[in-house]
Amino acid sequence: MCGYPCSDSQKEKDARGALKAEVERKVNKDDIVILDSLNYIKGYRYELFCLIKHAQTPHCLVYCLTSPEVSSKWNSQRSATEQYSQEIFDALILRFEDPDSRNRWDSPLFTVQQDDQLPFEAISDALLKRKAPPPNQSTQNQPLSSANFLYELDRVTQDVLMVIFNAQKTSVSGDLITIPGATEKISFDLT
Repeated sequence: MCGYPCSDSQKEKDARGALKAEVERKVNKDDIVILDSLNYIKGYRYELFCLIKHAQTPHCLVYCLTSPEVSSKWNSQRSATEQYSQEIFDALILRFEDPDSRNRWDSPLFTVQQDDQLPFEAISDALLKRKAPPPNQSTQNQPLSSANFLYELDRVTQDVLMVIFNAQKTSVSGDLITIPGATEKISFDLT
């Protein structure tokens, strides 16, 4: 797998998927999970929000605000194996979607700059004293249907159709017929 991000978009997508899967395995109501990664895509942050919403646990986003020039300098000071190529670095800058505290998946948002002191108490309060976002239909597990649901539906439908077809052959208008699974008889009407 490529380093995240990389020049191969499919490998980058796979890497994001692997990170998301790991978060999904780890997130619960009792532990604090820290994902220290390039969450520069708004849609990806929303997917992570849906995971924590499903787990019914609070979250927060810490945004390390740094200018592209400072970030480029830091990147150039990394070892050659850990550096992003200039092409990838420039692409990251172009694709970056700033977090916005008005978006529920980016809130609460703590923006810190290079020389800022981290707001430890506020972050702790956001994680330990705040209510989890309430689940909704998209984040709750749907009830499992029977493994043979389609087979059973088809069988019942065929049984009902056979009763109706047979009634057409042998019944006269006004006859009462019994539909499988029904408690009441229905009147057979040819009109």
